[in-house]
Amino acid sequence: MKAKNRSRRPTAEVKPRRNVLTGMGLSEVDYKDTATLRVFISERGKIRSRRVTGLTVRQQRQVATAIKNAREMALLPYPGAK
Repeated sequence: MKAKNRSRRPTAEVKPRRNVLTGMGLSEVDYKDTATLRVFISERGKIRSRRVTGLTVRQQRQVATAIKNAREMALLPYPGAK
């Protein structure tokens, strides 16, 4: 009897990834733009992953750096801060 490969997902339509930054018309992220940065932060204050945001690697790094700078300047909360 042949074992089934359970790790494969059933083939379904793959939704095209939407890029939030290009949808907003932004090419670069600024740490002072807290309204845009809050889109990439969870309710608990953690930075959302690339799988969730749909950003490119370069954009995700820019967003993470901008969020960290904004936290340092006290514009955004740290994770777990209430």
